[in-house]
Amino acid sequence: MKKSGSPIFAAVFFDMDGTLVDSEPLWLISERELMARFDYPWTQTNQAHCLGGPLDRVGEYMHTLAHGAESGPYFTRELISLMADKLRAGADLMEGASDLMDLCVELEIPMALVSASPRILVDAVLQNLEPHHFAISVSSNDVRRTKPDPEGYIKAAQFLDLPIDRCLVLEDSATGVLAAESSGACVVAIPHLVPIAPRQRVKTMTSLKELDLHKLRDLYASWHN
Repeated sequence: MKKSGSPIFAAVFFDMDGTLVDSEPLWLISERELMARFDYPWTQTNQAHCLGGPLDRVGEYMHTLAHGAESGPYFTRELISLMADKLRAGADLMEGASDLMDLCVELEIPMALVSASPRILVDAVLQNLEPHHFAISVSSNDVRRTKPDPEGYIKAAQFLDLPIDRCLVLEDSATGVLAAESSGACVVAIPHLVPIAPRQRVKTMTSLKELDLHKLRDLYASWHN
């Protein structure tokens, strides 16, 4: 039974990179380090093209830009290795993320972490959040098809035994929003590199700081009345 006193979301699902943790600057550094080996000046435009993954697509994109100097899987493996080292060292939470997680704990709203990143990166983030309150984490290794496929979000809802249309998904990329929207969940997008247009089940905000108790109630009511 929720403590909010009025109907509210049954669960909140966080995307990881760029939504829960401010890891996009670390991705940019890692991508530049890797592509510098092949004398390619990686830019924020390249990063925006890759936002939301999946990582095998990023690897193939790097493979093309490097004129086939190494295989797509090589770039994927190297990028994951560089990022794992950086995330183990710690990444800042996105603005408002800590307060929102605390609010969910207070209201007894279960949380899930659903990422297109591999398990090694998800675990590196969770390790730095200990103790954390995520009931489940879903990585790209835990699904047959990662984002933009909705499988990860559907799996999280099934694990919690909750109807997906009563769950709120927080995403920052168009790829992630498509996955969340396709799952049937309610979606709040917090774009920062690539614009995302609001739609029937997609609201846009500038920061997780906007998601206080009153806003969560209002959003729930707007989708379920």
